[in-house]
Amino acid sequence: MGHAELLSIHVHPVKAFRGQAPREAVVEPWGLAGDRRWALIDDGGKVVTQRQQPRLALAAAELLPGGVRLSAPGLEPLTVRVPEPVGTVSLEIFRDKVEGVLADAAAHAWCSAHVGADIRLVHMDDPATRRPVDPANALPGETVTFADGYPLLATTTASLDALNSLIARGGHAGEGPLPMNRFRPNLVVAGTDPWAEDGWSRLAVGEVEFRVAKPCGRCVVTTTDQSTAGRGKEPLSTLGRHRRLDGKLVFGQNLVPLSRGTVRVGDPVRVIA
Repeated sequence: MGHAELLSIHVHPVKAFRGQAPREAVVEPWGLAGDRRWALIDDGGKVVTQRQQPRLALAAAELLPGGVRLSAPGLEPLTVRVPEPVGTVSLEIFRDKVEGVLADAAAHAWCSAHVGADIRLVHMDDPATRRPVDPANALPGETVTFADGYPLLATTTASLDALNSLIARGGHAGEGPLPMNRFRPNLVVAGTDPWAEDGWSRLAVGEVEFRVAKPCGRCVVTTTDQSTAGRGKEPLSTLGRHRRLDGKLVFGQNLVPLSRGTVRVGDPVRVIA
């Protein structure tokens, strides 16, 4: 794979919120430390994301020792402490039934005010046991946080460049070029050929090894401008013409850690298999 390296790292403490781009991150069996351990649920217990509420793109979450700091336009920042796991609430993320711990009333009020709907903030207290990875593409014992389905998502800059070239020749050229944050990855890799990730099955980033579970099927969130919350047609229009696999529009690869360790910006990225 030549001189491929880790260009950037992205941690999203609250699912659907804007995240952080640290220079390094600890890799745990269920993903990057602190990534998507918090999520929002509606009054029926279903997880709320940018699919239903694109305005969540405008909110940001910063990891703090023992909690998170929430910020959004028009609201005073709020620090939320990790709740004590004295009781859990049942929630639904896609088809998975999961247990979580409710944050305090101030967090619910803040999040509801931002969205304009009654929602609550929940924390996953024990990612080692709460939610298994989709058994169709999992090994025994693999678990995940509130991420869509897998512990990490990796994308490459070369494939984004190739996709943007296709968008530029399509019917919605004015929407491009798109930035990488449309795809909300954890790891962004530079120095590959376009679409090289299609051939990955096992990967090493620095000292940490990963299993490549499956290509990532993309949804309406990718059409959401992460700086304005406005929606367009791309990249789904172009992915539909050029990157359709098993009925899904794909970009990036879902990863499952095979070892613990720390990944750092600039780490070499090697294809093992």
